[in-house]
Amino acid sequence: MKAFFADEQRRHDPKAFLSSGAPQPNPEKPERVERLLAGARAAGCEIVRPRDFGLGPIAAVHTPEYLEFLENIFARWRRIEGASAEVIPNIHPIARGGSYPASAVGQAGYHMADTACPISAETFDSACWSAWSAVEAAEAVMSGAPAAYALCRPPGHHAFADVAGGFCFINNSAVAAEHLRKSAARVAILDVDLHHGNGTQGIFYARPDVLTVSIHADPVRFYPFFWGHADERGEGPGLGYNLNLPLTRKSGDERFLEALATARQRIRAFAPDALVVALGLDAFEGDPFGGLSVTTPGFSRIAEAIAGLGLPTVIVQEGGYLCDALGDNLTAFLGGYGNALKV
Repeated sequence: MKAFFADEQRRHDPKAFLSSGAPQPNPEKPERVERLLAGARAAGCEIVRPRDFGLGPIAAVHTPEYLEFLENIFARWRRIEGASAEVIPNIHPIARGGSYPASAVGQAGYHMADTACPISAETFDSACWSAWSAVEAAEAVMSGAPAAYALCRPPGHHAFADVAGGFCFINNSAVAAEHLRKSAARVAILDVDLHHGNGTQGIFYARPDVLTVSIHADPVRFYPFFWGHADERGEGPGLGYNLNLPLTRKSGDERFLEALATARQRIRAFAPDALVVALGLDAFEGDPFGGLSVTTPGFSRIAEAIAGLGLPTVIVQEGGYLCDALGDNLTAFLGGYGNALKV
């Protein structure tokens, strides 16, 4: 299996975020790349640099207003006297309607859902290369590869069409799915991250051509709180094309695999031509976020079950934070996926 990654993705280096109101070191660190690259190589992946695809594939899912904001906000922010070293919002609208602020501070609040996605000088370029890794993986699958892995860092599944959040700026999984739509009439996205892929859900919530399915920790007391509940089924033409499978924290391998069996049934009923897996390794029992207590062998079993769908698959890296087993968990997933394809 080929794995796609560009060195520019290391440059985004957020320093802090607020957790329960307290400043904490930001866990979405460049060091994640080293662990994940080691894990991909151990699974036998060939690491390939993606091409620069321009803004076209990204603009297919993100608004031009938002992309203009992402590209220019850091320079504008630095012109504010006394501004923080990174762009971090301090005000958010309680409703987002027709009015749009002219100030950098107002636009930061408008386009950033929380304080976990600080923007620095390198953020936009890193996020673009992350998205292009996903596009290149989609290109590989469109060219006949049964599966390809995109080492996307920064991650993307909390980014809406015009809002950053939860360490995410450009929604790499959505970009990959939309790119696959060039040759696939229907695409399914299966999100197995610890946290609900609220941005991905939001982007496709009213569309019947992309099925979104997410297995995640119950958001009733967990990020992202306001999305990811079981009664969210889509709207308009997309009603019935979204499935959320929230799980109790620390529920373990077997419960996760039970939810995955339900997800597989829904994906089969949709009869997609291709699949995007939003791969979060933070469901691991030893992840800093507490996780769903999935074990390292559990990731191999999850991968084997997904591979059993028999679909051309783009695997897009989402969460999974610094712990001793991060690389091993990726090796287990990619190795399990590859082994299942050989059967």
